Amino acid sequence: MFIEKIDKEVILKPLQVVIGIVERKQTLPILSNVLIENQDGKIRFTTTDLEIQITTSIDTGITGGQSAAFTVGGKKLQEILKVLPELSKISIETKENKVQIKTNKSRFSLQTLPALDFPMLSNQLENSKKIVLAQKDLKNLLLSVQYAMAQQDVRYYLNGVLLIVDGNKLKAVATDGHRLAYNADVIEGHHEKQEIILPRKAVTELSKLLADSEESIDLEFSQQQVKATFSGITLITKIIEGKFPDYERVIPKYDNNLNMERTVMQQALQRAAILSNEKFRGVRFVLTEKNLSIISSNSEQEEAQEEIETDYHGEALDIGFNVTYLMDGLNNISSNIAIFSFGDPNSSILMTIPDNQEFRYVVMPMRI
Repeated sequence: MFIEKIDKEVILKPLQVVIGIVERKQTLPILSNVLIENQDGKIRFTTTDLEIQITTSIDTGITGGQSAAFTVGGKKLQEILKVLPELSKISIETKENKVQIKTNKSRFSLQTLPALDFPMLSNQLENSKKIVLAQKDLKNLLLSVQYAMAQQDVRYYLNGVLLIVDGNKLKAVATDGHRLAYNADVIEGHHEKQEIILPRKAVTELSKLLADSEESIDLEFSQQQVKATFSGITLITKIIEGKFPDYERVIPKYDNNLNMERTVMQQALQRAAILSNEKFRGVRFVLTEKNLSIISSNSEQEEAQEEIETDYHGEALDIGFNVTYLMDGLNNISSNIAIFSFGDPNSSILMTIPDNQEFRYVVMPMRI
């Protein structure tokens, strides 16, 4: 017997921690599986996609017994456990190349693959640097920039977040070539400058798994890998090799500022977006003394126009942007006020917030 009469939640909880990186259809069938190991009363769960590996464990309190390990379809196991009645006690038994899950009235028999064939990531953390910070600080930092990451761009180095450890700061930057998000937070100690690009999938998983708490996370960086250890979870990821764009050159300094209530701007953009061109999603900002007009139109010659009273006193401007990009920025700040800064009609727009001097969000203009 692998494990006898244990509450289904005890198995489901750690399984849900590691399952995020598992795809159903894999080139290697074993990559759809979760490795489950039972040793000295501890059950360890591991998944990998050969780029990222996540491990967590639970203490069953049942010592002695047989050490055992097997791999089984992660998503199938998750679905079975989810639909079992509340407070179900399950027993898990391995027989030859099958694993059997039993409760009072249900029996499931699943295919297994040998645990020895499971591809663990090798340790490439020689000469690694280590920083420690609160989980909520790293979570907030990643969430404040990750929406600007590229998706499957041929410039592979854009498909992730650039993390820079520099002195007593941890900086995060993401860009897809059309917009760029930057933020930074203070960390303990004084560190040599080091830059790594964290892949998109690792960023998404960390954002999901990190707690909104002061509990700490240990981050270890090398030139090949990052290891994150927190809340009984170990996440190891390869890093993206390549030269990230010089983000400092992209962030402009403007004197033309417009202070806006975030919700007012969000709602106006949402309404204007309805009649924007579905492919290009463009809206025009027409700025005049104390007034902002947001105008959109589509190929059917339909048009939307929103008028907002403002405190703007700069030069008159007519400038176009992708409305989705602007809304992404507004949706990912907690401040009630967003400050928009402008150059000329061919320049990018800069969004900042009054309660975080570090945060910058740059959106390139578009011709409409």
